Amino acid sequence: MGHNHEDHDHEGHSPAHDEESTIKAYIPAIVSFILLVSGMVLQHQEAEFFKNPLRLGWYLVAYALVGLPVNWEALKSIRRGDVFSEFFLMSIATIGAFFIGEYAEGVAVMLFYAIGELFQDAAVNKAKRSIKALLDIRPDTVTVLRDTGAVTINPTAVTVGEIIQVKPGEKVALDGILLSEKAAFDTAALTGESKPDTKKEGEVVLAGMINLQTLADVKVTALFKDSKLSGILKMVQDATARKSQTQLFISRFAKIYTPIVVFLAIAITIVPYFFVADYVFTNWLYRALVFLVISCPCALVISVPLGYFGGIGLASRKGILFKGSNFLDVITKVDTVVMDKTGTLTKGVFEVQEIHTVDFDRKELLLLAAALEAKSTHPIAAAIVRHAGSGEQLPEVSGVEEIPGHGLSGTVGGKKVLAGNVKLLKKYNIAYDKTVDDNPETIVVVAVDGRYAGYITIADEIKEDAAETIAKLHALGIKTVMLSGDKQSIVDRVAQLLKIDTAFGDLLPEGKVAKVQELKDQKRILAFVGDGVNDAPVIALADAGIAMGGLGSDAAIETADIVIQNDQPGKIPVAIQIGRETRKIVVQNISLAFAVKAVVLILGAGGLATLWEAVFADVGVALLAILNAVRIQRLKL
Repeated sequence: MGHNHEDHDHEGHSPAHDEESTIKAYIPAIVSFILLVSGMVLQHQEAEFFKNPLRLGWYLVAYALVGLPVNWEALKSIRRGDVFSEFFLMSIATIGAFFIGEYAEGVAVMLFYAIGELFQDAAVNKAKRSIKALLDIRPDTVTVLRDTGAVTINPTAVTVGEIIQVKPGEKVALDGILLSEKAAFDTAALTGESKPDTKKEGEVVLAGMINLQTLADVKVTALFKDSKLSGILKMVQDATARKSQTQLFISRFAKIYTPIVVFLAIAITIVPYFFVADYVFTNWLYRALVFLVISCPCALVISVPLGYFGGIGLASRKGILFKGSNFLDVITKVDTVVMDKTGTLTKGVFEVQEIHTVDFDRKELLLLAAALEAKSTHPIAAAIVRHAGSGEQLPEVSGVEEIPGHGLSGTVGGKKVLAGNVKLLKKYNIAYDKTVDDNPETIVVVAVDGRYAGYITIADEIKEDAAETIAKLHALGIKTVMLSGDKQSIVDRVAQLLKIDTAFGDLLPEGKVAKVQELKDQKRILAFVGDGVNDAPVIALADAGIAMGGLGSDAAIETADIVIQNDQPGKIPVAIQIGRETRKIVVQNISLAFAVKAVVLILGAGGLATLWEAVFADVGVALLAILNAVRIQRLKL
């Protein structure tokens, strides 16, 4: 087994057409099986009638139905310079069987091989179903509201800024912002979660979501090719092409192993001539043919990639995208999970709690801070702007400068304003109330014209499944570490609530990189989970980089090896479990194939195994391995 099962574009193919094609694929094997069984019956009961050349012709027809495609593949492989392929092994073994008069066995080997191919196709299709389901969620048409009225066009023709209308039951075709007051969406295709998600006016709506109840107007913010859904599809399709180390090893192994087997088979045929007194050429040729059939590395070549493909398919149904089967391998070795705090373990939805001022007007402090923070995309900045209120006229801002890990500086309404953490005040040598250092909350300190003016208290909410996630990671024997730019007192409080092993606060982006490098120097295999632009370098440095894909930045998603589509940390232990289960099944398949083949190879070389045992060792083991690999699709995690 080992045909190249390439992904062809099935657009325009109806399900009935595909079903018809599948049925047609079984016909040659069915006819060949009928001819083989009836031929063996006739051979036994009508010995006089069923003799050569009728017998030979009968079995040749049965062989041609299933064997010619394999013989053709063998010729194509030889033309490409790949002589020792499994097609070549099967061809010389079965043609050799005809040469020594073992017609029925020659047909049986090729017939079971063909049946194995059909099983493999069915298994691959099952593994691909969840990925094809993703491809099917891209709508072919979209309703756009233009000056001339509502027009139905292809989503690729819609430009940024246009307004699309999504009817109840329809799929959203492009990313955008909801203009309607509110609408409920099914996000299962993107996140793996089937519960409805109610969006309000101004909130982000993504391609692939299904509108559940009311007519919704959406303002497009990204072209069709740039939508999150298109990115997800590309990642999943690319993932199937990236091979794991185990797959690469098996491919290399097959290339070395196959020629050795062919030369051993030649030796089994010829060498006994010099040592065995009653040497019979056909007997030793038969043993060599048995040896060849058994040695075909089909079970390995097929079941290993199929196992990984199944793992990727299962993960994508759970809302987890592995960008390659190599990362399924990596995540099984992870012994430390390092997490960012904001947006990963907490919701990243901040709200202003209190405003404290020192000899300064409270409202003016808020407006100055909001005007400056309006130039930032940070969730804390958004909270301050939101609290200032959309009805308020914010002062004019100029000369804004972002100081990484500190905050912002700029001129607001003619005043020099600083807004950020206490490190910002220290940088500019501005005296402040030292009690601020003991405040366990997230705070934004504000200085106006070189004087400390006060601070704004901000609170973030821990995600519902964060504590359960940490407990599950500990149950899997994994150490947990949290890194954050927030001050140590806040980080310690969150770590204590969630029972995280180690937590580091007050970190600039380069500080996070240093901490991760420190852990790697301790020979720890680690996964880093983050969502922001500043997490991208650490995600790249980790053995397995995991990005929160729902609200995470494009830079983090692009850099990550694994993407969690719904921002739930609970998916981290699930991803590790899927990796471990996939690995377990792949190891089972490799062990089974080697064990059975080794036993039957020895029996075959010693003349104790026939071609029928060889068929079991080859096709039987391959089928068992395929069925085992498919099992991963039904795992309940």
